[in-house]
Amino acid sequence: MTDWLSHAPEAARLYLDGRAPEEIECIVSDLPGIARGKAMPATKFARQSRFFLPRTIFHQTITGGWATVPVPEDATEPDMILTPDYSTATAAPWTADRTLQVIHDMELQQGGPVPAAPRNVLKRVVQAYHDRGLTPIVAPEMEFYLVARNTDPGDEIVPMIGRTGRAAAARQAYSLSAVDEYGPVIDDIYDFAEAQGFEIDGITQEGGAGQLEINLRHGSPVKLADEVFFFKRLIREAALRHGCFATFMAKPIEKEPGSSMHIHHSVLDADGANIFSNADGSESDAFRHFIGGLQAHLPSAIVLLAPYVNSYRRYVKDFAAPVNLEWGRDNRTAGLRIPVAEPQARRVENRIAGMDCNPYLGIAASLACGLLGLDQRSEPRPECTGDAYTNDQGVPRGLFDALELFDGAHDLHALTSAEFAQVYSVVKRTEYDEYLQVISPWEREHLLINV
Repeated sequence: MTDWLSHAPEAARLYLDGRAPEEIECIVSDLPGIARGKAMPATKFARQSRFFLPRTIFHQTITGGWATVPVPEDATEPDMILTPDYSTATAAPWTADRTLQVIHDMELQQGGPVPAAPRNVLKRVVQAYHDRGLTPIVAPEMEFYLVARNTDPGDEIVPMIGRTGRAAAARQAYSLSAVDEYGPVIDDIYDFAEAQGFEIDGITQEGGAGQLEINLRHGSPVKLADEVFFFKRLIREAALRHGCFATFMAKPIEKEPGSSMHIHHSVLDADGANIFSNADGSESDAFRHFIGGLQAHLPSAIVLLAPYVNSYRRYVKDFAAPVNLEWGRDNRTAGLRIPVAEPQARRVENRIAGMDCNPYLGIAASLACGLLGLDQRSEPRPECTGDAYTNDQGVPRGLFDALELFDGAHDLHALTSAEFAQVYSVVKRTEYDEYLQVISPWEREHLLINV
């Protein structure tokens, strides 16, 4: 066993079972959250301490195109230095050989983190908490659909048909029978997660046909974002084994609910106490200020939580997704929900993020808005105790509007880095221009001979 494996998590070593790994995947997350990098023989990996990739991978759009970002490296494409973070080493159990995946830290050649790298953006926000003597804790929830194989983009996406042969059988929210519809896929998800050392807190059927939710245990934001990044890949691989696709689109199927990545937040002080609760268990000023920060700054950060034109199809009133930034205790119609919990576990659930967001950027954006509220002592609006769907204010209605708000959010840029904000905005505007070149079936149906 090579020396570097002694620094790998126990789960990776157990997966190898005393055997040497055969291949190592050296990976990083790009802006959309796609795993980029290099695969190499494990023997070569063991001999090298660093690797290289061009910094411009963060200028690539979701279509595979390239945005023209007005920074020097856009023309010359210099390399960044990738250093293995051995604590992230985990199995790739769907492969035919003994393969491990390792997430890498990304640094500039002159030193310092690459500003546009999503994992570095989250680390920067977490460090801002640490600079104030605080430790943020998060727990993400992942919703996704299992759908029939779709090889022609002109075809509508339809749910995978499970063991009963009826799509409606998998539309019963919280039904265990509905979960059993896709038992073989779910069994592989559990097996892959166990091999990778990930702990699933629970899995439930959501309201859509073939829509499932996986909850993760609370913990460090970077660690949990790493797990969501890994989970997206393992869920896709489990689905492919059984002839279907797993999709994390925010709104993949017409007339079905969208898929979210709810983010639960709490914050600990230097003594490990939850700052959202006073010593007597009552709600603290920090609790209010965190909510106030989310309400004040999330509109400018929505484009990080809803990064594509499809993302905004999820925000439909009375359709299982928030369309507002109201807050309420145990109120699922509000964009910001306070779950039932003991004082030491008091937390704020952000229900705005879509599952299509990059987990590093979605968590970073949400934490940054809360931190701005703590710094600025922001006061929230009065609690919503009724149906929050009656107020549809706060969430931009489309990608372009969201980008306009993001470009003016200088407080947010200061926490995430100005260079990242510039790169992200240019890439998203390029994607939007690419989208505008495509004529949809709706336009052909209603405009072709009527206008």
